[in-house]
Amino acid sequence: MTTTPEAVRRASPRRRRAATPPDPAKPLLPATDPVRLLDPAGTPLPAHADYPEPPVEALADMYRRMVIGRRFDIQATALTKQGRLAVYPSSRGQEACQVGAILALREDDWVFPTYRESMALVSRGIDPVEVLTLLRGDWHCGYDPAARHTAPQCTPLATQCVHAAGLAYGEAYQGRDTVALAFIGDGATSEGDFHEGVNFAAVFKAPVVYFVQNNKYAISVPLSRQTAAPSLAYKGVGYGVPSEQVDGNDPVAVLAVLTRAVAHARAGKGPFLVEAHTYRMEPHTNADDATRYRDGAEVDAWRDRDPVARLETYLRARDVLDDARVAAIAEEAEAYAADLRTRMNAQPTVDPMSLFDHVYAEPTPQLVEQREQVRAELAAAADEESER
Repeated sequence: MTTTPEAVRRASPRRRRAATPPDPAKPLLPATDPVRLLDPAGTPLPAHADYPEPPVEALADMYRRMVIGRRFDIQATALTKQGRLAVYPSSRGQEACQVGAILALREDDWVFPTYRESMALVSRGIDPVEVLTLLRGDWHCGYDPAARHTAPQCTPLATQCVHAAGLAYGEAYQGRDTVALAFIGDGATSEGDFHEGVNFAAVFKAPVVYFVQNNKYAISVPLSRQTAAPSLAYKGVGYGVPSEQVDGNDPVAVLAVLTRAVAHARAGKGPFLVEAHTYRMEPHTNADDATRYRDGAEVDAWRDRDPVARLETYLRARDVLDDARVAAIAEEAEAYAADLRTRMNAQPTVDPMSLFDHVYAEPTPQLVEQREQVRAELAAAADEESER
């Protein structure tokens, strides 16, 4: 019997390949490479469809704030050497992240900073002396958080992630379109509070932007000892949170990515996670010896990616900056630093009774008793002094 090809086809029908289902995680995934709109020299790169370039006026304002912020940071570092501050965590090198985050927000949006966000807070318009009050050791917070829509600077790692989620959820529940932005260091992504905060925000669609400044070291621990993920931005995917990674030393890209992230949250679409690849040029704090865990060549390589110089080059090419304007901004920054020096050199007046302020909205009986004991001791000491 002769078997024809047609008979074979009828006997063994070809199975149709099932259509590949769409990957539900794809809309959540960050770009394979960090978003970048300027090269390290400040030359524009091809436009990015998802992240349009911010208005040049906003970039000019960003440059001014970055220059003043850097001068503030240098002055604060000097104040630690003079004994005026107990400790200071510098953010020099991270100016694009510090300022870009603030410019992406409205004044009524909330900021949840870490201990390293002093530059971001002064960029938000908070008095620098009030910002440094915590680091001076006078108060846990020197400014009014409610009035400034800025939570106290947070020393415990990642607790602000939960606070930001709760506040954002509460604001949305009351019908307001407020966005909360939580600053996070790379080390904080290893803490449980980070995961709990992101998960809560995702489940309840809280309008939060989680902004991870990956400056490559959690104190002395390198990123390779923190995670095996391709980047920290991928940590949002497991919670159903869209994520992006950006060149944190490219001011144009940072502002563009954060602007979109904030718009996403404000539109009721839930949280967004952004990882910025950046670098802190100074040690973790003035108490840290960074030479023990990183070499000078690494620092020099990042110095060539200076975000301030990068944006200045770009704005000069756009004829937005010239020598006179650059000099004027530098002079303004020097005046800002001089005023800070003068006011920080004045000894603060400390009232021992203020220890009992702001502990509870309604003082407990125990707190009232303790307050009266201190009041009596101060009065007795004053009587002894007057009798001498």
